[in-house]
Amino acid sequence: MNRKFHKTKLFFLDLPKKEKLIFSILIDCFLCISTVWISFYLRIGYFPFGKVLVLPSMASVVFAIPVFYVSGLYRTIFRYTGWPALLTVSKSIFIYAFLFSFLITFISFKDIPRTIGFIQPILLFFAVGCSRAFVGYWIGDLYKNRLKESKLPKAIIYGAGYAGRQLSIALEDNNSFKVVGFIDDDPLKNGRVLRGKPIYLAKKLEFLVNNKNIKYLFLALPKMQSFKRNRIINRVSKYNLLIRTLPNISDLAKENIVKSDLVELEIDDLLGRDKVEPNEVLMQKNIKSKVVLVTGAGGTIGSELCRQISKIKPKKLLLLDSNEFSLYSVLNEIETLQNDKDLEIIPILASVQDKKKISILLNTWKPDTIYHAAAYKHVPIVEQNLAEGLKNNVFGTLVIAEASIKSKVSNFVFISTDKAVRPTSVMGASKRLGEMILQALYDKKSSKEITKFSMVRFGNVLDSSGSVIPKFRQQIKDRIPITLTHPDVSRYFMTIKEAAELVIQASAMSDGGDVFVLDMGDSVKIIDLAKKMINLSGLKLKEGNNSEGDISIEITGLRPGEKLYEELLIGNNANLTMHPKIFRAKEDFLGWEILSQNLVVLEKLISDNDAKKIIKILEKLVSGYKPSAIIQDLFSKEKIEK
Repeated sequence: MNRKFHKTKLFFLDLPKKEKLIFSILIDCFLCISTVWISFYLRIGYFPFGKVLVLPSMASVVFAIPVFYVSGLYRTIFRYTGWPALLTVSKSIFIYAFLFSFLITFISFKDIPRTIGFIQPILLFFAVGCSRAFVGYWIGDLYKNRLKESKLPKAIIYGAGYAGRQLSIALEDNNSFKVVGFIDDDPLKNGRVLRGKPIYLAKKLEFLVNNKNIKYLFLALPKMQSFKRNRIINRVSKYNLLIRTLPNISDLAKENIVKSDLVELEIDDLLGRDKVEPNEVLMQKNIKSKVVLVTGAGGTIGSELCRQISKIKPKKLLLLDSNEFSLYSVLNEIETLQNDKDLEIIPILASVQDKKKISILLNTWKPDTIYHAAAYKHVPIVEQNLAEGLKNNVFGTLVIAEASIKSKVSNFVFISTDKAVRPTSVMGASKRLGEMILQALYDKKSSKEITKFSMVRFGNVLDSSGSVIPKFRQQIKDRIPITLTHPDVSRYFMTIKEAAELVIQASAMSDGGDVFVLDMGDSVKIIDLAKKMINLSGLKLKEGNNSEGDISIEITGLRPGEKLYEELLIGNNANLTMHPKIFRAKEDFLGWEILSQNLVVLEKLISDNDAKKIIKILEKLVSGYKPSAIIQDLFSKEKIEK
């Protein structure tokens, strides 16, 4: 029954404007005639029939309809509820009453009581008012919803499966978007209807965007492989739609999905990387029930390592950082999120360069595993502050590595970078030198020294501090040009979470002295990444003759120490491991006797801040190092030209 009433409401609501007007006039004609009839009954005590009704009835219709029309009573029947409606009806009836009563009462006609001229307008006032009130009550809510819906941003859902259906229900209940239909690649679904909305093939998307004013596209493809999902994203990104997705399919189970739940596509959605679930045996091997120390705990990789480690139930987790705020932030986050209330988390404010404190720290807490992530990593800054960069990245690594041997730490994991391969920057050279120190120390160790040193080398992580992704995102938000150093720059990317998981698993496979290289997938041209981010923000790239675009890309030139592209291997000797995304490489290095002598010299040069000689010894020690054309040390203002 309710369904029939709803359909009836929709029928009246969907009538064309002209037909609504005719219908309203006919109703009012009926009210005019019926109130004349009733007014006779109230005056003479019975219902008359015949010619006596003709004149007042015709007069009522002839006066009422034009007055109602001019007064605005027919603009739309759905607006007339509440006091505004009453005032409009009152004004119309007042004018009508003057005309009708003048004719019936003051001119007078045989067999028509004069009081009809007063009684009938009063009856008509109540009849017209009640008719509007009834319509407002009956379909007013439906009309208001329609009106609200018409103002909502229009969206289309990609995926007409279970996830698409649930997302449609959630969006409909939430009243944040108007869903106009579904897109699906299955030809069998083409032309069918899901929840009253049509299903289209992907080739119809351009037509729909242009003709239905669609602004949003929601991805409902939770189980699709990353490369297929990436292909779809590439296909739809050219239409300048705001593309949104749920961060997790489990969010569809929520009773209320709000606008904030539908997030922008993350950049990892564009990379097309298929995630490999972590091997729990490898994840737990060096962590569970052990004392674990993370240096650089407040940094991008360090903090994510801490998050992952805290979930694996170590005996103790030591967080070391030289930045108080970063240390506080990661400590507060882990304490808030952790479920294991028995886990002791120890924040340590110290520098890895402090030999005495590091020695005391390791002897006091006896860590079983160390993840060494403390480093200066911003290429241009280290290039201009090379002495401090080397003190931290090289000698900080040496300090904690030698202390680990003395304290008999079982596993030491060094977080390295693809910039260490044939480096063009001081930062890259410092990380390769750090690798060489660990290789040499492990090579010379005695039988009593049980520390397994390993290095894990990978490329850029998404949304890390100082990376291009947050910078581009902010520039797009501010509607200012995206700045790019060179149109041919390309980089390897992976998510922070995946990088941390792979680091933990790689270190568990260490035999000592290993250089592990992570599978970074295909390198990505940064200019293509910038263009995708613009498109996926619903904006247009301003380039060439396209002056109508929203954001341009400006080329600023390569910064000091910056490479056009990165590499992960010095040679071609990577071997498979038990994990499909982790490879083991055996890189050449200098023996400890030769390396240690050169490190003594380098330390003295750093103390003297002799930039020229520092560069020369780096060229000597680090294979493939080719420094930038000009290096300017900001301490001495010295320029080193190559």
